Amino acid sequence: MLVILLGLAVVVLDSSLLNLALPAIARAFQAPASQTIWVVNAYQIATLVMLLPLAAVGERIGYRSVYLWGMALFALASLGAIFAPSLGTLIAARALQGLGAAGVLSVNAALVRFIFPRVQLGRGLALNSAVVASASVAGPTLAAAILSVGSWPWLLAPNVPLGLLTVWLGRKTLPETPRLAAEPGARAFSALDLVLNMAMFALVFLGADALGVARKDQTGSMLMGGLMLGAGLLIGVWHLVRQSRQPRPLFPVDLLRIPVFALSMASSVNAFCAQTLAFLALPFLLLETYGRSALQAGLLLTAWPLAIVTVAPLAGWLIGRHPDGLLGGLGMAVFAAGLWLLALLPAQPSDVDVIWRLVLCGAGFALFQSPNNHTIVRSTPVQR
Repeated sequence: MLVILLGLAVVVLDSSLLNLALPAIARAFQAPASQTIWVVNAYQIATLVMLLPLAAVGERIGYRSVYLWGMALFALASLGAIFAPSLGTLIAARALQGLGAAGVLSVNAALVRFIFPRVQLGRGLALNSAVVASASVAGPTLAAAILSVGSWPWLLAPNVPLGLLTVWLGRKTLPETPRLAAEPGARAFSALDLVLNMAMFALVFLGADALGVARKDQTGSMLMGGLMLGAGLLIGVWHLVRQSRQPRPLFPVDLLRIPVFALSMASSVNAFCAQTLAFLALPFLLLETYGRSALQAGLLLTAWPLAIVTVAPLAGWLIGRHPDGLLGGLGMAVFAAGLWLLALLPAQPSDVDVIWRLVLCGAGFALFQSPNNHTIVRSTPVQR
């Protein structure tokens, strides 16, 4: 479990660490912001488009192998990013990092299911949830601390020793898992399935992003964004129709026919959207509107992940003692209340005013995520 948590913490933190360093990277390579943003985009897109394919590969060759190869690629690509001589090389290294991260993220929950006894699965998933949620919101705070004493490559430096340590420990401890390739009727997905899956996610992501950043007078950019988004949606329809006819689809449309699985997945997407939106907006609110320093803002924001780390073990203990739906519903209500109360902050709030609202958000998110993930994992066949 230490291997799972260490790998998760490294790759999830890395997804947001470089955001604060983009201006410094742009200056270092004398590049415009429109090009520099691809340091982040390349990582996110590579991770997004490869999650489902690598999960399917894990079912066929074993989750352990995908996890370890993904972690090894992530560590080596991090080394390439640190010493990148140009912006293009850095972007390519970040794409390879994203591919490695997809290997880790695509199979970690499946491995937890083979590590913990069935009656203790809730605790294992609670640990998993705590690390993912905490790392996803702690990135900006950690980045600010590192950048205050060093340059941007130092943000990537810990990835190399920690990644290699994870691979070394994982080879010794991670369990072997059943492989679908050994089962009658199992069939590898086709190259077309892979291309359609990648095109669907990439075009929807890039199209929506282009529309979001285009100004009203940039007709060409808006048109290109609309065309990419439309093409992504059309390819998505084609892809999902093809997948619905396959016995073991790359995109798990068969699992989405399980009502509690589909609803729990939708709830998870909504919760992470809300958390991400809040953590994009909160630094601007604290720095620009309320006049806090970078250090003060970072310390205040730490209240959110600290609440997650504190409440997640309690949520894991409650799983099995109370219905997942009750715990998750209560957690989502507390989380939503915390967000609403943040929106109602007074014009000049004290630190205490901000902290207790952030704690409410973190506690509610932790109480929701652990039982919801437990439902997601328990409602599917063990080999999926």
